[in-house]
Amino acid sequence: MRKLIPFFLSALALQAAVKLPALISDHMVLQQGIPVRVWGTADPGESVKVDFQGQSVSVSAAENGKWTAWLRPLIAAGPLDMTVNSQTIHDVLVGEVWLGSGQSNMEFRLATANNHDEEIARADYPMIHLFQVKRAVADQPLDDVTGSWQVCSPASVTRFSAVEYFFGRHLLQNLHLPMGLIESDWGGTPAQSWASRPAMESDPALKFVLDEWDTVLSRYPAAKQRYDQQVADAKAQGKMPPNPPAGPGHPNTPGGLYNAMIAPLVPYGIRGVIWYQGESNASEAHAYKYRRLFGAMIEDWRNRWGEGDFPFLFVQLANYKTNGWWPVLRESQTETLRLANTGMAVIVDIGESKDIHPKNKQDVGLRLALAARALTYHQPIEYSGPMVQSAAPEGAAMRVYFTHADGMQGAGGSAVKGFEIAGPDGKYVEADAHIEGATVLVSSAQVSAPAAVRYAWADDPACNLVNQAGLPASPFRSDQPRYAQ
Repeated sequence: MRKLIPFFLSALALQAAVKLPALISDHMVLQQGIPVRVWGTADPGESVKVDFQGQSVSVSAAENGKWTAWLRPLIAAGPLDMTVNSQTIHDVLVGEVWLGSGQSNMEFRLATANNHDEEIARADYPMIHLFQVKRAVADQPLDDVTGSWQVCSPASVTRFSAVEYFFGRHLLQNLHLPMGLIESDWGGTPAQSWASRPAMESDPALKFVLDEWDTVLSRYPAAKQRYDQQVADAKAQGKMPPNPPAGPGHPNTPGGLYNAMIAPLVPYGIRGVIWYQGESNASEAHAYKYRRLFGAMIEDWRNRWGEGDFPFLFVQLANYKTNGWWPVLRESQTETLRLANTGMAVIVDIGESKDIHPKNKQDVGLRLALAARALTYHQPIEYSGPMVQSAAPEGAAMRVYFTHADGMQGAGGSAVKGFEIAGPDGKYVEADAHIEGATVLVSSAQVSAPAAVRYAWADDPACNLVNQAGLPASPFRSDQPRYAQ
């Protein structure tokens, strides 16, 4: 027995030396059709062997203990086992992996969505696996996240992103492939938290974001002192304390969420990203500049993953009665479609005027999934509502040309509403709109020489233009004043 003890201790030491990140664990889903990276740490120079789906790859850990093994493109399958030296990873699927990120409407839990009790009870999908990244902020890119893969079930899906769940469920039902859904989001956060700091530092047009945060940090000591006094006063009076001021370690730190919640995911192969964010950037200072910031973030993520221009599908802000800058933010989102392999789910018809968190997340997930099916998986389906192509004066009217225009109509067959028209003075008035094929002729008796037209240009617009697929037209304006850069 004494002779066997050193053997067991040696085996345990070998197993302990090889450490895998949270993503490389039981129930993981690996992306089919691309080279797949398996990575971790071990003792410097230690040999690491990865066996999976008929492949066996051996590598040695570098001097810093890090190692990476590359698997050739995998075929959709599962459940399978993977071995890494003496460790076995169970219930591994190969299929489609999507990352969902953004702020509170992506974070919005299935437990609070419409028909949540029924939806949760039906959520028994062993071919959908879920990974939820724990919230964290960091000054520098981290190597790992906190989280674990879970098989989709009524118990595991309750606190998962409703939008991402409905997106993945629709794809599973139409593609019949295993789905891996990674959720990494944080309510109330701006896009600059999710962009890497180097990406913002390298673009002079984004310097304003970093300058703003420098101002926040310079004011923090005084703000913290006031906060501490307010907390003491509230405690003495038996009242709720105020929210702490922004400062070091705050989730709004530029690059802070990228470092902690995105950078550690980058080695993991994905098909693409779905994104629901923008509310926290819908202000006078940020709404117009968001098109530059959001585009820079997308390009930076793609560069870091090194998979080319992977699909990046995002949700345009819903209708909601607020501060007046949501139309500009929506326009910035639409402008981002100039980037290759992007798609946008328009939801200006299914928001709630008095709730920034609309509960209909089923249609949000569906519209993102339609975009994925058409743009990523090349299925011949309609995925977008009418999108403005151009607009030009035509006598006393403006003719607006649309794409995705088959069967345009007012929702439910009603008269089209939501269009406004302006003359050279730039003063918009409500207008009549008549559909003619793939165009809409817009006019008003109050404007004899029209110069501009817009549609659904309000925080909470009354609008109803859809196509035959029932998908809503995106808000737009034909004149785009340039705001201060």
